[in-house]
Amino acid sequence: MTDDERAASHGLDETCRMREGAKIISPEKLECGEYVWVGENAVLDASGGLSIGSHTSIGLGVYIWSHTSQLTNLTLQNFSGSELIERRPTKIGSGVFIAGPSVILAGVTIGDKCVIAPLTVVNKDIPPYSVVSGNPSRVVKTINEDYIAAERGRVLGKAQATL
Repeated sequence: MTDDERAASHGLDETCRMREGAKIISPEKLECGEYVWVGENAVLDASGGLSIGSHTSIGLGVYIWSHTSQLTNLTLQNFSGSELIERRPTKIGSGVFIAGPSVILAGVTIGDKCVIAPLTVVNKDIPPYSVVSGNPSRVVKTINEDYIAAERGRVLGKAQATL
């Protein structure tokens, strides 16, 4: 099965791609934009609501959560349908790059055009145009459209030089 076929089999837009081993929990609660790429073994938990903007890449082994069940264990009430399972919508903007393996916790909002560095645990909202890293995550750099244009020119300039 191709990446395009796999994405379609999970109900994603025809422009999306999904690698082997990726999983969507509660796909009926997933809102996904166009041109989204989901890497191998990523887990997208939409049980509490998950929205992913267009042109976003989710790297290999990334876990995105929209629920937590820790209280069910602590209270010895770990059973299916427990009222102690907390569900919170998780939102990922457009033009976001999430390097794997990283973890996005339930209820977090990641703004548009952010870069999440490898091995990052995102435990709080991230403003647009941020580069974040670490556990817990922290903004290590703020970018803007000028930065993006300069990087685009740098990469395309290299490509043109090799032709």
